Amino acid sequence: MTHATQENVPYAVLLYERYLGRPFATHRDAVSELVGEVMENAIEQRLREAGVSYRKTGRAERIPGFGQAPDFCIPDELNPSVIIEAKVTSDDGTARDKVTRIKELETQRNKHLQEGRQPYEVVACIDGRGFRQRRADMRDLLLRLTGKVFTAATLDRLIESTGIREFKSK
Repeated sequence: MTHATQENVPYAVLLYERYLGRPFATHRDAVSELVGEVMENAIEQRLREAGVSYRKTGRAERIPGFGQAPDFCIPDELNPSVIIEAKVTSDDGTARDKVTRIKELETQRNKHLQEGRQPYEVVACIDGRGFRQRRADMRDLLLRLTGKVFTAATLDRLIESTGIREFKSK
């Protein structure tokens, strides 16, 4: 309620929102996937411009060796050298879930290394107010991924600052 108070949202509007069954939240939930695609589209554009071969996974797709498929595998899912997880979110709950997911990908990578399997680099491309609210998680993520965390403002460094540079053909 304090945010609503600070933003001068009339109490009647809050009651009406509840009466209608949270229509704004329903709309926000419906378009959250589209918002997330903004980052994925920006990554794809950079990879295409650099001539990098990649595989973008589909929603709820399964890939052997991964509990959940990362958003991108470079050069492909059979022989990944770099995997990318991407998200833009304005709420800290979604940011928390995504950070947990990225940490799990890093844990899986470490397990692969212990088993003598081919190593791969885990990269996060994330942005939005939700991530800015989770400072401790972001600090942990930066440490675990050895700094391989990019935002919309730093996405231009994605290729040259990661193992993706080895796959450039342009």
